[in-house]
Parts: sequence; structure tokens; C-alpha cells
Amino acid sequence: MTEGYAGGRSAPDPREATDAASFIAQLQALKDWSGLTYRELSTRASALGDVLPRSTVANMLARSTVPREELLTTFVRACGVGPGALESWQTVRKELAARGVYEPSGSDVPATDDETSTAPWPTAPEPPQPGPRSRVSRTLVTVVAVTGLVLAGVSVVVALVTDGDGGGTVTGTPTAPAAGDVQIRVIGSDLCLNERRGGRSGQIHQRKCAGADVPRYSLMDLGAGAWRIVSDHPDYGPGCSGIPTGGRIADAAFEDSECGDPTRVERFRLEPFGSPVSGYRIVPVDSATADTCVTVTGDRTAEWAKLAQAPCRPDAQGQLFSFDRRT
Repeated sequence: MTEGYAGGRSAPDPREATDAASFIAQLQALKDWSGLTYRELSTRASALGDVLPRSTVANMLARSTVPREELLTTFVRACGVGPGALESWQTVRKELAARGVYEPSGSDVPATDDETSTAPWPTAPEPPQPGPRSRVSRTLVTVVAVTGLVLAGVSVVVALVTDGDGGGTVTGTPTAPAAGDVQIRVIGSDLCLNERRGGRSGQIHQRKCAGADVPRYSLMDLGAGAWRIVSDHPDYGPGCSGIPTGGRIADAAFEDSECGDPTRVERFRLEPFGSPVSGYRIVPVDSATADTCVTVTGDRTAEWAKLAQAPCRPDAQGQLFSFDRRT
């Protein structure tokens, strides 16, 4: 990117800022000038050898104090500003900091963003993994467990369903979509939609439902049969699931990113399939590629298999989901 220009437009001038609020406004204008999303800024910073989580950018632009110098430098570089203009940003920031409008806390220091990080989400501890399941035939087995001391004469009844190869296939009536918090489960498995903690791409995978809590999903009813799948990521904050490039790429990734990007497909029909209903397809609305469904790609039985846009299948294999209520 040519220093000081994007699409023929001059970059915002930090020297127009007279206080912290106007400096933050200039930083927001710089982001708008760059044309990059929060996630794209993170990727650009990584390519430059820096670390810039999108939540850090969002927090910086929401504050009433000027950012730390290292954060400012990382952000301005990621926006595409060259060394000369960068120095102007640093100078103005230093002048404002000297006037007491600098936030000295270290809370806005860029955090690491490791694709393989498995650090826990403090507000949502990972549920315990389910224990091993019995190797039984494809029939419903009711196990009645009665404690040694029968409390109030009540027996505990547990229904357990597994497949013949011990794979732990989950069956039963799928849950229809409804507005509110959900865990999106792949039909015929105990795998649910999830991102890799700390991953920058936003790619949605499937993983064991017991640990699938990054991000937390909810459904928003947009009316006229359309839905939005809202994501709440512990590092990156609120977002939306969608298909990039307007769905023009036949196998485009199903991914989480910021809401409202006009280049993404973020509206879906959640269509029942079968009679009786055996699951719900996630169908992109207004995708440039016709007759597509969100699909588990590759090995559909494997944890971390990716989801993408693909042609809707007559048998809907890998394309059916249950919107289980999250409590």
C-alpha cells in the first residue's frame, strides 16, 4: 500500500487531534481508511511480525484515553501507514500523553494469539468429557441404576444410545431453531460447531460437544424465514457466522467474523429435512453459488473437520444440524 493513500484517498492526519477523544476518532478513521476488518488487521499485523488481537483493537477504539505507544505502532503499521506517517502518529500520541490523557495500565498490551492455544475461557469452564460408552446394538437401552440406599424410593433412569462400532453416535429428535443461545450439533454425532481458541482465521470446525464453547452461538430471527448465527468469542467479542466473498467461491469456508461486512453472506435459512424431520440444513441466503448448504468437509467423523459451503446433497450427509438449547 502506498504510504498515505488507500484507494486514492489521503490517510487521516493525527495532527488534527487536539485531545484524547479526537485522537481516538482519528484512529477509527484510520481503520476505516484502511478498509480492513478487525480480523484482517490481526492477520496483517502477524505478517509484519506483530501481534494484534482484534479484541485489543476494539477495546482501544472504545476507550477515552490514548493507547500505549507499542499498541499504537502495531495498529498504525497494520493499517498500511509507512514509517514517515507513523512517526507523526507517535509524536501526537506522545504530546497527548504528556498532558495526562494516556492510560498507563497494561490492559491494552497486545496479547498472544496462538492458533493452537487451549487457554480456558474464564467465564465458561469446559464441561467434563463424557465417559466411555458401551458397545451395544442399535437399540435403545434403558439402564436403571438404584443406589444402595433408595432415596425416597426413586430409581434413576438413564437412556443411552450408541452405535454398533462403539462410536457413540447420538440419535434422537433434533431440536428446531429458535431465537436464543444454542449449541449447534452435527446430526448423527456428538460433535458441535466450534473455533480453535486463539485462531485468527475464524474457520468453524466440529469438535466434541462437551468442549465446544468457543465461541458461544445464538440464533437471531430476522423474519421472512431468515436467521443470523451470532457468535460471542472470548477473545474477539461479538461476531456473526458467514460465507466470505458473497459465496462466489463454491467451497468457501464457513467462518466467524465481524457482523455487517457487505462482502459476506450472513443470513441463512434453517430448513427442516426429512419426514419426520431428521435435521436442519443451514442454507446461505443470496449466495452467489446456487443450491449450497453448510457442510462438514473431509472426514465427517473426525474432530476439527472444517465446515464450508458445498452443493446440497440429496441425502444431506454432513449437512444436518440440531440447534440444542444452551442453558
